[in-house]
Amino acid sequence: MLTITQIATSQGLPENVLFRQALVSYLHDKKRQAMQLKLEILGRYGADSLADLEAKIANGSVVEHPAWEDLIVAENLTERLEELDVQLGDLQRAA
Repeated sequence: MLTITQIATSQGLPENVLFRQALVSYLHDKKRQAMQLKLEILGRYGADSLADLEAKIANGSVVEHPAWEDLIVAENLTERLEELDVQLGDLQRAA
């Protein structure tokens, strides 16, 4: 089994640079997953945004259940995306 040191050496990178690049890649993947899920939720209701989905629920153009639950999930995903952006920004500034 290869060690981190061996992998970093084979890539011509210091371990800390390899670790940072791997972490950035991981966070980008998590961001992509969250964005995809949020877009799937919005697409399910033909909504362009969270506000649009909320308006569709309020005016009855989509059924409240499970739309309210999906809206909450989408709002949580938005918060998660903001957290990921902060984390990625922190990593980029520290580089």
